Amino acid sequence: MLAESKKESSEISVSCVYFGKPGPENTRRTMKVAAQRAEELGVHNVVVATTSGETGLVAAELFLSKNLVVITHSTGFVEPDYQELQPEYRKKIEEAGAKILTCQHALGGVGRAVRKKLETYELEEIMAYTLRIFGQGTKVAVEIALMAADAGLIPTKEPCISIGGTDRGADTAILLQPAHSQNFFDVRIIEILAKPRLAD
Repeated sequence: MLAESKKESSEISVSCVYFGKPGPENTRRTMKVAAQRAEELGVHNVVVATTSGETGLVAAELFLSKNLVVITHSTGFVEPDYQELQPEYRKKIEEAGAKILTCQHALGGVGRAVRKKLETYELEEIMAYTLRIFGQGTKVAVEIALMAADAGLIPTKEPCISIGGTDRGADTAILLQPAHSQNFFDVRIIEILAKPRLAD
């Protein structure tokens, strides 16, 4: 008993912003919460999802001194050979010094092809649906961290802040320990910084 009482307990209180509803109207607030926590913790690596590039540009303006990786939908996500990232946003994001990653979704890709063709779900899409119980933005934030790590654009030995959203914009920010896709179960969500209170 005495030995236990001498142990130091550690406790950290971190505020989390919960939005009334998901969506792009939360983008700037989500980014500001994430930027503030990155500064407090000295986190250097930030990943953010973008579709047209609008959200990526907001991030590029706020995370100028960070290793920012802006992750797009894979080409052909909507229709064959079409890339949703708009050229004018790509140019501005790159000029701001951010990296842009376009590749297969870590929790989609070939598994999605199986679902479309054979009408049965594969493991990675089941994992994606499981993450969605925390909200679409949480699923996106975990997925893009895997993608950035797989591409060698963020290290797995340091925490990163990952920002995702529900459909468009950003409404979720988490601090996590990233991992490569083949080491998925090494991912650790350390802190939830912002998310919709009610998942879509």
